[in-house]
Amino acid sequence: MNKVRGPRGLSGPVVKAKDWKGTIKRIWLYMEKQKTALIASIIFVIVSTLLGLLGPYMIGVIIDKYIIPKDIAGTLRFLVFLTAVYSATALFTWLQSFMMVRVSIQTIRNLRQDLFNKFQTLSLRFFDKRTHGDLMSRVTNDIDSLNSALSQSIIQIFSSILMLIGVAIAMFSLNWVLAIVALLIIPLIIFTTKKLITYSSSHFIKRQRDLGELNGFIEETISGNEVITLFGKEGKMNQQFSAVNERLRQSAMDADTVSGYLGPVNNFINNLGLCLIIAIGALMTVQELASVGIIAAFVTYSRQFFRPIAQLSNLLNMFQSAIAGAERVFEIMDETPDLVDKENAIIVDSFKGEVEFSHVHFGYEQEVPILKNIDFRVKSGEKIALVGPTGSGKTTIINLLMRFYDVTSGVIKLDGRDIRDYQISGLRKKVGVVLQDTFLFSGSIMENIRYGRLEATDEEVIAAAKMASAHQYIKHLPEGYHTPITSGGYNLSQGQRQLLAIARAILADSDVLILDEATSSIDTTTEIEIQKGINQLTKGRTSFIIAHRLKTIENADRILVIHQGEIIESGTHQELLQKKGFYFNMYDSQFIHQ
Repeated sequence: MNKVRGPRGLSGPVVKAKDWKGTIKRIWLYMEKQKTALIASIIFVIVSTLLGLLGPYMIGVIIDKYIIPKDIAGTLRFLVFLTAVYSATALFTWLQSFMMVRVSIQTIRNLRQDLFNKFQTLSLRFFDKRTHGDLMSRVTNDIDSLNSALSQSIIQIFSSILMLIGVAIAMFSLNWVLAIVALLIIPLIIFTTKKLITYSSSHFIKRQRDLGELNGFIEETISGNEVITLFGKEGKMNQQFSAVNERLRQSAMDADTVSGYLGPVNNFINNLGLCLIIAIGALMTVQELASVGIIAAFVTYSRQFFRPIAQLSNLLNMFQSAIAGAERVFEIMDETPDLVDKENAIIVDSFKGEVEFSHVHFGYEQEVPILKNIDFRVKSGEKIALVGPTGSGKTTIINLLMRFYDVTSGVIKLDGRDIRDYQISGLRKKVGVVLQDTFLFSGSIMENIRYGRLEATDEEVIAAAKMASAHQYIKHLPEGYHTPITSGGYNLSQGQRQLLAIARAILADSDVLILDEATSSIDTTTEIEIQKGINQLTKGRTSFIIAHRLKTIENADRILVIHQGEIIESGTHQELLQKKGFYFNMYDSQFIHQ
């Protein structure tokens, strides 16, 4: 079934940036499910930070109490203890990282699952307006950038803040004058960081959008490779890819260039602060206002104080990139499905197959009507053929019956009830479809046919293949029903794929059957065989057949002729020929002049 899509432009969907707080809160809702691991990670951060704070103090003690008095034995004892402290610091740092990775992996797994589940609730109208590559980019690239931030940035940001607080307390306990000098640097760092992050945030969002656009272009180019080659458009596609690729390069360069200023600028400010502390500390030592050990400890604390500030700048860079990706993910999560079940929707085990279209109007876009006043009734077990020129609205009628879209006005009834009263999934399970463009999944032939009814036995699968006239060619394949199929089934011929799709529909044993030009890709000899299977399949079952080859629908109970979105003729094959109208001319052009 050909779903209508807008022309593929080279610009992706507009990304609406959300506020940081809102996005972070939503990420936290996923993270808090891993409370045990989070608590353990926080404990390890606190322990490693306290141990890290102990080191500089011990260095000061060693200098004042053991090195200056030249107490070698005392120095060695303290060095052993200091080594143990730093070893324990490294161990707890690794433990906090290990636990955070576990939190991150599980969080990302849940988020990706929810995003995939969301895709399943969205209608074809949603997918019509977006490139597949852009959606793929959100599931992969955007979530991966969040994964990096969760496993690295979050806990390090917390660790850096904790270290800043701990070092500030330690510095004030050692020398309040030097501590104030160190704190004077912070406003300058905060001002610089805030300005650069604010400026670069929009660049990160644009980079993620351009990356999704590039992925969409690549996906469509690979999918349409055959068409590109047939029309000799390789050069044109290279030019278009170059333009999309250049936009991504430029947005990535803008984002990384601006964010790249953070580290060097803050390091420069930190080094200036350190030089100032050393200079003032040296003067205080000369004037005997502070000991050498205290100054040495303070310099070490100062480096520990400025290092988290520099780290915070870099971590915030990574984090804002992740936030931009998370916003794109949550944009999809916030989509409101335009097709939802009514409250207390009816769940049915089977349908009689009575179908009625009553004054149905529809357009994929409000201002462009596709169907106009479609009105017909189908009795249970009737075989109805829909014929007409390309773009007349035949497939759209089937889209509406399957409730891929809702009507603009009018009503579609199944067994006397509005189809909107039924549970959507239940409705579609009872309507079997063979699409014109057959899609097969990677796996075996057996698995692809069984997709019609997963609990079916091997014998039932083979029986369905025999009815569809697929068994003959399958049994001659090297691995028979266990022959592997590539994604899309492109290692099989188009006709073979179509036969498998028909077998899949036969196995589903639906109450209503839709054949969307099901024999369009099958040669004349195979068509005769497949027609026998279709006749048996449709016997006693309400069936809709969209046909291009009018010969295949001569035995239909009724033929509806669709033209420019309206039913202009209706009747049996013989009745329509006798009218010598639109159908007669179509039939005449196919057969009389052959």
